[in-house]
Amino acid sequence: MDHLRSLRYFLVVADELHFGRAADRLGIAQPPLSQRVKRLEAELGAKLFDRGRRVTLTEAGEVLRAEARDLLSRWDRMTTLVAKAERGELDALRAGVPPELPGAVLAAILTAFAAQFPAVRLDLQELTTAEQARLLADRSLDAGLLQLPVDVVGLDLGPAVDTPLGVVLPRDSPLARRASLSLADLAGEGLVHAPRAAAPGSYDALLRTCWDHGFRPASIRHARNPEFVLGLVLAGHGVAFEPAARKEPRVVWRPLEGEVLRARMAFAWPSSSPHPQAAALAEIAAEVLRDDGVSRLVPPDPGGARPWDVFYERG
Repeated sequence: MDHLRSLRYFLVVADELHFGRAADRLGIAQPPLSQRVKRLEAELGAKLFDRGRRVTLTEAGEVLRAEARDLLSRWDRMTTLVAKAERGELDALRAGVPPELPGAVLAAILTAFAAQFPAVRLDLQELTTAEQARLLADRSLDAGLLQLPVDVVGLDLGPAVDTPLGVVLPRDSPLARRASLSLADLAGEGLVHAPRAAAPGSYDALLRTCWDHGFRPASIRHARNPEFVLGLVLAGHGVAFEPAARKEPRVVWRPLEGEVLRARMAFAWPSSSPHPQAAALAEIAAEVLRDDGVSRLVPPDPGGARPWDVFYERG
């Protein structure tokens, strides 16, 4: 693996911008270090350092520094995973799920995954989509169940599941007497919804769809906890959008005509050196999520739409 060692030596010199200090850090003499860097430059056909009174990186050196860090990080992760697999130590898959995921769905995912991979512990953490995206980027998570749309550059995306959203409103509301509602019927009402910071893409897409269909909320109150959402709805601060009827006698759930609002979710995982069971978890979760009688798997888009495109119906 001589090329990898050359890249590691190069990065130390790029950090120090001094061959003597770099050699001290590496525990080698300066002449062999200089020779190795020169051989790397010859192989790449590019000058990496300007060696004047001060050592500086060339433009080619700056490019190599960025690429080398990423390549070596992926190599180190790959070798770690391979070694753990060889020793039978791949016993945990760290995955994020949104806090509002129903308990029954959570239990079904855990049970199905354990049945298929009994030797792998599924470590689920309650995290918003924004938090998951950040942790996936720095490899603190192996997979994350994201609320779409979201930018998934650098990630692979598993099967997406669409779930129609309906309206939660107080039982004594005049709108509760209707079997179904349109978004325009909600004109004048407030909206209770999770904060935008939790999932900016889905938040913006939902509001755009509401506006396009005649519902501009009179106010927006933010709530994360389902019980807090319920309390605000009961107190008359607005309606809420949820994927299924609540088992709560003081509120009712009514479907939206045309299913113009839908929640879309999918597991994502790093494209480079992924956990061996990340894709399998995505498949299992998609099967569980669509097994509610109303949700459906989203067919692949032959037009190649970007994964962060808006996934709500537009009027």
